[in-house]
Amino acid sequence: MDRQVALVTGATRGIGREVVAQLGRGGFTVIATGRSDADAMSAAAGVVAADPGADVRALGLDLDVADAASVALLPDAVRRVAGRLDVLVNNAAAFVDWDELGSDADLELARSVMETNLFGAWRVTQALLPLLRESAHARVVNVSSGAGSHGDEAFGLARRSGRAASYGVSKAALGALTSTLAAELDGTGILVNAVCPGLTATWPGAEEMGARPVSEGAASVVFAATLPDGGPSGGSYRDGRPLPW
Repeated sequence: MDRQVALVTGATRGIGREVVAQLGRGGFTVIATGRSDADAMSAAAGVVAADPGADVRALGLDLDVADAASVALLPDAVRRVAGRLDVLVNNAAAFVDWDELGSDADLELARSVMETNLFGAWRVTQALLPLLRESAHARVVNVSSGAGSHGDEAFGLARRSGRAASYGVSKAALGALTSTLAAELDGTGILVNAVCPGLTATWPGAEEMGARPVSEGAASVVFAATLPDGGPSGGSYRDGRPLPW
């Protein structure tokens, strides 16, 4: 197989689906995953219908990144569907509410956000790392957010008056995981980076808040998925530029 293979979690809608489309147009074989494989199949079919040259596949597995038993099935499923893996995009994410504050947050809901946003990405990366080690050009992209950064002037950790607490904390932790994995894998050729897609129009009314098109947010993710050999690792980026976190 000449095409590199990418797997995208949370690929049934929004940024994840658009990342699948852009990687597909870029010549990758793309595995679209979601908690419902039927939805992933539908998303894959929609991408191929829009671009018949794209090679987009579903996994044949309902993938819940927060469920260890589900993730344990991933490596065999990827080998069966594509035979290899070169790029992992950890895009699946959870959110409670914009008005959630740390002082009175429901910690069970906060725990569920951490299970998806932090431990989900961690769990999937652990499961697929043996496959990625077999690739000559492996990339891991953790889709993060300026909400977990001190460097985001609009929605950063110190800019929201404490709102969206569990989401911001989980994305800050995802940045720490990114740096930790990048340090461990330094010298292996596996590049690990976090990417903020920016405020993106993935929900009704987002445009009124100044959100940009989904295609632009997805392009920010694709930048890290297609970095050349010897490219940066352990960083946080938006639109190809470093985002301090």
